[in-house]
Amino acid sequence: MPDPRRPITVALVDDYDVVLLGVAKIIDQYRDRVVVAEIDTNKPVRDDVDIVLYDSFAQPESDHHEIGALVRNPNARRVVVFTWNFHPDLIAKAREQGVRGYLSKALPARELVAALEKVHAGEFVVSEVAGRVRPANGLDWPGRGEGLTDRESEILALITQGLSNADVAAQTYLSPNTVKSYIRSVYRKIGAASRTQAVLWGVDHGFVPDHHRIDHWRGGP
Repeated sequence: MPDPRRPITVALVDDYDVVLLGVAKIIDQYRDRVVVAEIDTNKPVRDDVDIVLYDSFAQPESDHHEIGALVRNPNARRVVVFTWNFHPDLIAKAREQGVRGYLSKALPARELVAALEKVHAGEFVVSEVAGRVRPANGLDWPGRGEGLTDRESEILALITQGLSNADVAAQTYLSPNTVKSYIRSVYRKIGAASRTQAVLWGVDHGFVPDHHRIDHWRGGP
């Protein structure tokens, strides 16, 4: 049973440290209730934590290998997905794998923390999402400073990794035409005239996954 006398310990997982540091920042306002114990990029969770919060930025969401590995990790008591993509098939697959929460990036910090507490108490929690909404204040992503939206940045990150438009559409559950529209918007904002130029810009501006761990955010638990 959860111990109400101590904060919930959380490990944050994603391939991009700038994204995870943004998530850590918004959670850190509630250190008396939730403590970020570990921040992982391309590394397995090694601390014993109550919840793993898996941020889906630029992740191949149609390939659930990473989520499955987290669910099987004995150091993670529960796994929660933090995402903008609420396609029913994704939610069903995640739940089938053992994920205990599917939370929206639009949640204010207080609601995110409350949702994590419900998961910790044994509930299965899925955010209510009405249309496309802005992400929670404090979140960050590559390209934000250059005017790219979170969705545009995710699309650019995927093509920087070498995915075709068809692959991006399949993995994000967007239509090919929608993907093309996002890519045109990205080109315009970064001044790229071709896919090659866009990929080179992405490599130079933090759109290549990181490969390290940030241990014990601000001292951890």
